[in-house]
Amino acid sequence: MKIRVMQIWGFLLAVLGWIFVACSMAMECWKISSIGGQGGSAVITVGWYWSSLWRACFTDSSSTSNCYDFPVLWSVEGYLQIVRALLMSGMGVGVLAFILSLVGMECTYIGGKDKEKNRSVFTGGICHITSGMLAASGYALYAQHVSAEYFNPRFDGLQFDLGTPLFLGWAGCAFQITGGIFFLVSVCKIWSQTYTIYSLVIENCHVNIPKKCSTKFAES
Repeated sequence: MKIRVMQIWGFLLAVLGWIFVACSMAMECWKISSIGGQGGSAVITVGWYWSSLWRACFTDSSSTSNCYDFPVLWSVEGYLQIVRALLMSGMGVGVLAFILSLVGMECTYIGGKDKEKNRSVFTGGICHITSGMLAASGYALYAQHVSAEYFNPRFDGLQFDLGTPLFLGWAGCAFQITGGIFFLVSVCKIWSQTYTIYSLVIENCHVNIPKKCSTKFAES
């Protein structure tokens, strides 16, 4: 695969992954639990308890929802604060990664010399991977908390299932990490080509014209 094509694919995957993570933060039903009808029947569902990063709600069979908005900062449960912080940090690092990778991509005409552009792309790739790992850690922490309550036989409260936003977010993290790997591989290919050419030049100088080449390299 050509270096330019690899970088474009990496950028598109990273952008798509970042959008998935951003959308998952705004989505409802991070965890959900349904309540059956008369006699505890699981067939006739009459209500749903669900929760997101920002509020908890109950929706009845008439689609009427009663919600409680979580406080933004200190009054929220500790794990929820950590999840918010990880996702927001990941999105912030992702924005930095976009800037660095866009400046350094081979198909753009900004960013200075090729050496500086390659460094920018490499740093951007690392930032994309870091962004995906931060967000994935947030989703994993939330899922672990929900699963621990669900599988705990001594837990007497309402037990929840994992919602769609978590799986969407994990897919977004995978896209971000894959995009970052594409950027790193593209730069490594450039560096390997440069090293190969330099090695051939040095070898040719030692074999054919050692004195002339050594003088030329000394002058440069």
